[in-house]
Amino acid sequence: MKKLKLKRFAVIGIYGAILLTALGGTFLVSQSFSRATDEEETVDYVDDSIIQNDVPVVQTEELKVLKPYSDTSVTIEKYFYDYQGDQTQQEKSIVYHENTYIQNSGMDFKAENIFDVVSILPGTVLDVRDDELMGKTIEIKHEDGTYISVYQSLSEVSVKKGDTVTQGQVIGKSGENTIDKEMGNHLHFELYQDGVIVDPAKHFDQVVTKKAE
Repeated sequence: MKKLKLKRFAVIGIYGAILLTALGGTFLVSQSFSRATDEEETVDYVDDSIIQNDVPVVQTEELKVLKPYSDTSVTIEKYFYDYQGDQTQQEKSIVYHENTYIQNSGMDFKAENIFDVVSILPGTVLDVRDDELMGKTIEIKHEDGTYISVYQSLSEVSVKKGDTVTQGQVIGKSGENTIDKEMGNHLHFELYQDGVIVDPAKHFDQVVTKKAE
């Protein structure tokens, strides 16, 4: 069988075509890579500035528990009955009514003249009623979720059930009640923490935390 021989110019043309094809392929690959790189460089990435600028959903505020009055002439007439207290203190914590000695479940504050009664913390009025023995009564649930305060033997009431009150707001005035009538003008105050009655004196001026508006 006869071998075919390509002329020299034909061989050169073939090699030239191969070289051009190779160069063209290299160019196309480099262009694709360049476009991909440019696209990557234009991507915006999320940095930590979003997290740093977040505002807390719930803010808190610290408050000190007030005494239920602001008049400096008010004094303590009877203390909370503490089962673990000394005998002298316990004797000052007994209420005598209809030939019966009763352990005092709160504190009694007395003054010669009628004085303003204030809310010890911000809160919502749970109840306002006229009790046969304890006189006009106000119950307030406080925003920290821990305390309920009770104000009794009032002569006047200036809030109603469902009202929102601020700390230190005047809610009524001192007066008298039936069970402690000989005490005259005073305020009987009780404090509950997590549903348990406690000694108010141990909680006045204590710091509590509430949700800020």
